[in-house]
Amino acid sequence: MKTQFFCATIVAVLLMGSFMASAQQRPERTIEEIKMEAIHRAEVGQYPLIGLDPADVKEAFQSIHTTDKDEWAAAFMHVADRYFDEAKSLEKSDPAKANADYIRAWRLYSFGRWPIPASPGKQRSYEKAIEAFLDHAKFYDPPLEVVRIPFDGKEIIGYLRLPKNAKAPVPLVIAVNGLDSRKEDLTESFAAILPFGIGFLAVDGPGTGQAPIKVNETSERMLSKVLDYAQSRPEIDKDRIAIHGVSWGAYWATKMAIVERARLRGASAQSPPIDEFFHKDFLMNSLLGNREYLFDQVPALMNILDDVHTLDELAAYLPKLSLVQEGLLGKPMAPMLVIAGVLDTQVPISDDFLLLSKGDVPKTAWINPRGGHLGRQVGVWPDPRIFKEVIIPWLVKTLQGPAN
Repeated sequence: MKTQFFCATIVAVLLMGSFMASAQQRPERTIEEIKMEAIHRAEVGQYPLIGLDPADVKEAFQSIHTTDKDEWAAAFMHVADRYFDEAKSLEKSDPAKANADYIRAWRLYSFGRWPIPASPGKQRSYEKAIEAFLDHAKFYDPPLEVVRIPFDGKEIIGYLRLPKNAKAPVPLVIAVNGLDSRKEDLTESFAAILPFGIGFLAVDGPGTGQAPIKVNETSERMLSKVLDYAQSRPEIDKDRIAIHGVSWGAYWATKMAIVERARLRGASAQSPPIDEFFHKDFLMNSLLGNREYLFDQVPALMNILDDVHTLDELAAYLPKLSLVQEGLLGKPMAPMLVIAGVLDTQVPISDDFLLLSKGDVPKTAWINPRGGHLGRQVGVWPDPRIFKEVIIPWLVKTLQGPAN
């Protein structure tokens, strides 16, 4: 673990030196700007502060005066600890309040490690987030099963939930998180699909969370292993499996729709990077200092990649991941739902249009002309609404309908 922290520190130092000239043109937010923006996002329910109480966020920020990662983590853990401790004391006497406190603690701990656990303090906050989430999950009905899938001498950790009282094998969605979200977030959201008789298995995508490998040109093999596991479970209908991915997870969902098309009923992808995203010009002109992202998008991106330590290395490596450069785009693929926002500054809309124009089967598109990343539009199309009104209905229709 200490080696990981050391490497993360080296990466941060090298990165700072590499893009200082570019950062001068469009710098990251200052700590005061981060505070102001984060509080605003908490107040309007905007990512990455969906579900956080603005009062809790303000309280944490009272102890944060610099961009030091451990100072950030300590402040949010201090607020979260209060809810976590109260939840423990109330589990038997007031389980409903205990559950609510665990949720509150989990979200605060998770923001304490955001966007990546790149310091000892942030790593501790991430570990506490997992602990609080699993304590919350004890109240789930139907229950959550933590699955451990052997992979490359390590393990893939996933969260599986299946509908209650199923009389036959059920359809399943494999859900993959984005750059800075985690399988815990997806697990909470995908509870909405259980009443339709469909289960889900949430995993951290390569390079994120508890994933056993970083991102490289063949990292989708990790998700193929997850698919193997899902098909091995007798409770799951092996012919009715779909995959859903958000942002970076949407990249994997799209790639899996091609390489595993024979085993997938469909794939839904929110703002999938396809080709232009991986170009150096987009990295330098859109991702560095991106203000749609709260802070540190490029360091978070570098963190998920295999053996990338400087901005120059990042710019050189990213094109290898383009689905065009890999020779995959245009090949036969599973049916897809593609969700995007025209005003997205984190994944160019041209990537989504390119994806829609390729392959051998018609795709379903939901493109918000006033939407940003993931198609979200504050106050009109927030993340939960897109999930419940667009993603869930498409997945239900795809998994419950006849095979194409």
